[in-house]
Amino acid sequence: MSLGVASIAMGSLAPGNLAALTPSPGMLGLLFAAGLWAGVQNALAGGGSFVTLPSLMLSGLDARAANIASTLALFPGQATTGWFGRGLVSGAEGLSFRSLALISLVGGLIGAGVLLLTPSDVFGRMVPFLVLFATALFAWGSFGPKRTGAGPRLGRRGAMAAQFAISIYGGYFGGGIGFLMLAALTAAGLSVRPAGATKNVLAAMMNAAAVAVFVFTPHAPWPRIVILGAGAILGGWLGAQLLRRAPERAIRIFVVVLGVALTVGLFWRAYG
Repeated sequence: MSLGVASIAMGSLAPGNLAALTPSPGMLGLLFAAGLWAGVQNALAGGGSFVTLPSLMLSGLDARAANIASTLALFPGQATTGWFGRGLVSGAEGLSFRSLALISLVGGLIGAGVLLLTPSDVFGRMVPFLVLFATALFAWGSFGPKRTGAGPRLGRRGAMAAQFAISIYGGYFGGGIGFLMLAALTAAGLSVRPAGATKNVLAAMMNAAAVAVFVFTPHAPWPRIVILGAGAILGGWLGAQLLRRAPERAIRIFVVVLGVALTVGLFWRAYG
């Protein structure tokens, strides 16, 4: 996504109506392509919401409505990823997986509730900072120094607090939660492979809690959600096939560039 496209997306916001304008067939095709790309990207490297958020805003939704629609559309693909990796899930630092799952569900509900209570114009002004944070987090997780053999840094209470805070953030916005959870779970003693599988399932659970709230939102833009979700499911399947072949570093670089461009466009729109 170039800065120009991101800027166009910023300029097409509706004033807060969740359903906004009825999308044209061409726009629905664009949303399907965005969902397809996001599904592949999530399977390979993460950061799919950096594609779906501006695409939904370009279709006429405001920032908060686009965030809600993106969460609803991407959830089936996340659930599929979590299901296929469930055999590797594990608890951490004296916490059972069931405890972590409960914390994720409660935190996701709280975050989703807070989002619905946030006025659209306020959320629109917050989005540039949220995307900046998620981009920085993604870049650090992708290219920052890696831990090598250090022992657990989080105790039981620390692991609980970290997962609860991440879950609230996930229900509210969600960008970068994969890296946050991976960092927290490895700091709580899990090795990378089970930590990755566990965070995928926990991410699906916290988003399930958010979906349970958002699905009852009046006038939800279901044509956009269904088309985007169908693309994301297909993209997730394709991403699973490409996982061992695609140049992951190139994908991660693209995500960071996309996040920077989107951040600049969002700041320009909100504060320029």
